[in-house]
Order: sequence, then structure tokens, then C-alpha cells
Amino acid sequence: MANNQNQGNMSREEAGRKGGEETSRKYDQEHFENIGQKGGETTSEKYDQEHFENIGQKGGETTSKDQDNNFYKDIGQKGGETTSEEHGQKHYQNIGQKGGETTSEKYGEEHYEKIGKKGGRNSGNGSSN
Repeated sequence: MANNQNQGNMSREEAGRKGGEETSRKYDQEHFENIGQKGGETTSEKYDQEHFENIGQKGGETTSKDQDNNFYKDIGQKGGETTSEEHGQKHYQNIGQKGGETTSEKYGEEHYEKIGKKGGRNSGNGSSN
């Protein structure tokens, strides 16, 4: 049976921490990025998309059991603020323009005339189109 203590009365956890600190001093950021990328590539070759979908589903279910609505509101707020700070107003104008063009191409003029008439009837201005 393995002993959890090494020769100098150091716990396995402490020895692991010291080893990790030494490794981190020995290698630079690029080294860790390279081995992380290799690990990611190997993992993606080993497993199919369904595997990753399943673990993502399980993680999402676990998170939703452990967190309340405020958690999701908070992370959504933080994400929105970060995105806004990183991209600015021009970004939102561009994606709004692209979304409008795509929707227009998808539905066409007849669609907008139809929803415009419905909106006019429901606007409360007395119109009866």
C-alpha cells in the first residue's frame, strides 16, 4: 500500500503543491499553451461531438440545479457589460444592420406589410384596417 507521506513528513498534497510551483517556475506561458492545445486536439480526436454535447448537457443541468435566477441574471449582466465595453456602439449598429438585412431577405416585403397591418389594428389609435 502506498504511503501518503514522503520521507520528510510532507503530505502528498504539500508535495504536489511544491512540485506544481517548481514546474510553473521552470516553464513559460507558451509551454503550457502548447501542451493544452495538444491535449485539446487529442481529446477532440478521441471523442465525437455527441460526447461533448452530453457532458455539456449534464453540466448545464447540474448548474441549473445549483443556481437560482439571480445567478443567471448576474452573469448575463456581466457578459453584456463586457461585450459592450469591448465592442462599442459601431459593433451593435453593424450587427443590427446585418440582422435586418437577413430578416428582410428571409421574409420579404409581403411579410412586413402583413405585420404592419396587424400592428396598425392593435395600436389603439382607432384605425380599423
